Amino acid sequence: MNRLWERRNRALGKGAEYFYDTPIEIVRGEGAYLFDAAGRRYVDLYNNVPCVGHGNSAVANAMAKQQGILNVHNRYLHGGIVDFAERLVGLHHDGIESVVFSCSGTEANEVALSMARSATGKRGIVCTDAAYHGSAGLVATLTSIGSTHTPNADVCGFPYPDLYRHALLKLSDEELCQRYLEQAAAAIAHLKSSDIGFAGLIACPIFANEGLPDIPGSFMHRLTALVHREGGLMISDEVQSGYCRTGKWWGYQQENFTPDIVVMGKPMGNGLPLAATAASRPLVEHFRAATGYFNTFASTPLQAAVGMAVLDEIERMGLLNSVNGVGDPLRQALLQRANSHARLGDVRGCGLFISIEIVVDKKTRQPDSTYARQLANKLRQHGCLLSYAGALDNVVKIRPPLVFTAEHAGEFLLAFDASLAELDD
Repeated sequence: MNRLWERRNRALGKGAEYFYDTPIEIVRGEGAYLFDAAGRRYVDLYNNVPCVGHGNSAVANAMAKQQGILNVHNRYLHGGIVDFAERLVGLHHDGIESVVFSCSGTEANEVALSMARSATGKRGIVCTDAAYHGSAGLVATLTSIGSTHTPNADVCGFPYPDLYRHALLKLSDEELCQRYLEQAAAAIAHLKSSDIGFAGLIACPIFANEGLPDIPGSFMHRLTALVHREGGLMISDEVQSGYCRTGKWWGYQQENFTPDIVVMGKPMGNGLPLAATAASRPLVEHFRAATGYFNTFASTPLQAAVGMAVLDEIERMGLLNSVNGVGDPLRQALLQRANSHARLGDVRGCGLFISIEIVVDKKTRQPDSTYARQLANKLRQHGCLLSYAGALDNVVKIRPPLVFTAEHAGEFLLAFDASLAELDD
């Protein structure tokens, strides 16, 4: 292990991120399990990319078969990508009609922002002050920009909604909702006060990177109405919330709003780089005319074959229905534990995306990132892999492959109880 660690630092350069205080070497995956170099099995509670399971044979076979026949760029006609695009838009609301394929969420979000800009003739983008929508180009400037400091004049942030922490203000849900909307409106007004203008607002429907906070039920619907009144487009970043993660196909369905542009990524290819930006046909065609967008590795026969295989597996295994059947009891079991444990401040989420807010004290709700890190490391020792995240680095994130079952949840709860007991001993 130390030898591999030294080689990694030389080959990749020090600073490449890794999980856990002592890194773990993973060599194989199967369903919702991962295996290390010594053969130890771990329950995977983190990786949403292999949504239909690690080592899924149907997806792997589709990938190998298509690669053995043809994989070529999309300047040639191929029925596979058309079939996949038609099937994909059919899973969305009626306003989603056409697709621009790419290879990563970063690329797909770049396309979405460019699409909003080309449609409106404006440049300004609004996001939350703890957003993450990618790691390069314009989307990289959206990351944690803060509500008062803007590193890019074309981007402005607003505080993300959070009923748990902001409930200390002792305002009603409606009063909090109005306050959040006013802050979003102020960010839009800031952009419109200059020649930058306002092109659109991008958000993860469930604010996954922000820590999966509970939000007022009407917030996203009213936020979308605000964006439209101000002449902008609403972009729903479904990279983490889409593909049945919330118990519905899309996070925007979970939060009851209708976006103009939808971005998809991570789970679409179960490991193969595959992402998409979808919108109305006029929006997509305006974008294509304005940019001449082309991506050598997107809209390919290989992407189509794998993308279709993933959708087939989701349907074959009934994963849309099983997500709530497994996730709801797990969330309730964690809530019961939170009621009796001083550090478990809040448990929230939907479907198979659950967050546990770790605090120093439940009364003050002061975040405790140290305990969150310790808990993640302790769970690793007990055979369960997850991590911590959120705007304050104090949220334990549970986001397993969709093939995660009640049996897997039971294994995790045993490890969770043992980890808490050892940390508190």
